[in-house]
Amino acid sequence: MDRPDTHHLDTDHLEAAEEVHLARLTAVDADSDERAIEAALRPRSLAEVVGQQRVREQLGLVLDAAKARGRAPDHVLLSGPPGLGKTTLAMIIAGELGAPLRLTSGPAITHAGDLAAILSGISEGDVLFVDEIHRMSRAAEEMLYLAMEDFRVDVVIGKGPGATAIPLDIPPFTLVGATTRAGLLPGPLRDRFGFTAHLEYYEPDELDRIVHRSAGLLDVHLTAEGSAEIAGRSRGTPRIANRLLRRVRDYAQVRADGTVSLDVARRALELYEVDEQGLDRLDRGVLDALCRRFTGGPVGLSTLAVAVGEERETVEEVAEPFLVRNGFLARTPRGRVATPAAWEHLGLDVPRNVTGDPTLFSE
Repeated sequence: MDRPDTHHLDTDHLEAAEEVHLARLTAVDADSDERAIEAALRPRSLAEVVGQQRVREQLGLVLDAAKARGRAPDHVLLSGPPGLGKTTLAMIIAGELGAPLRLTSGPAITHAGDLAAILSGISEGDVLFVDEIHRMSRAAEEMLYLAMEDFRVDVVIGKGPGATAIPLDIPPFTLVGATTRAGLLPGPLRDRFGFTAHLEYYEPDELDRIVHRSAGLLDVHLTAEGSAEIAGRSRGTPRIANRLLRRVRDYAQVRADGTVSLDVARRALELYEVDEQGLDRLDRGVLDALCRRFTGGPVGLSTLAVAVGEERETVEEVAEPFLVRNGFLARTPRGRVATPAAWEHLGLDVPRNVTGDPTLFSE
């Protein structure tokens, strides 16, 4: 049986929708050098992590207790939007435990045999990270139940009436699962995690600290105002903040004196079509279609996706969460509607029939 390569994440499956969005934000495809730089900016320990204070404190307690007992810690489930640090925390968990980290993704585990091959190569105390764990196949999920609880799997040899299940013991390990859609996880799988944490979007001051830290690692000279401008347009997401910092750095080196000042940051972000609220071309396209073509809605998601020339999933999973969170778009039983803030952001007069009453926008 060929074993899937668990040391390299399939980014096409892991972050497809997010990568589309980040490409729009930066207008540059992240090549191998960019990915290497991004990896270098990751915190190496819980003490280096900015923000997520409650999660850091809880996770630190879990790890310290496990180390004191000399046993592998409970399985960990990390949920939250893309780019908030789930993969980074998995790496930190392995680092704090001094254990090897094995990486794979839910979409890569299409059969129970794929999971069996991964688990058969695990050593005692290893940390297995499964990104987008909610996208595993059902057969693999059922095998994972037994592995998480009893540290064994049943490998089926043969087919039909002659098939034989051979029990395979595996050493104690720690599973770290990450998901952007915790609601899609089956209850039996979710209940088998001893510790669950939900990562929240970052505040501007936290992103400002992250930008300053990254600038120091990249040897970028920036002013406090320039850093704050980048942080304010980063959609509460550290990954986007770091990407925007690198693009603004490029602009500063080519078209300015190399210093990321407030004026340089504004000119660079305008070039990359990221406005003051962090909206990019897709976000503004959704709002423009809602307000200009459909007079504010309500309009169905599929119709809205066709209007902006995107897939339904891209609009729903990439643009919509940010627009809803910032009060530009609302979801109603009849479809998506633009709020007064959306009209104002586009510089349009708010129609008389549009109200800011939140009770009218509930699903």
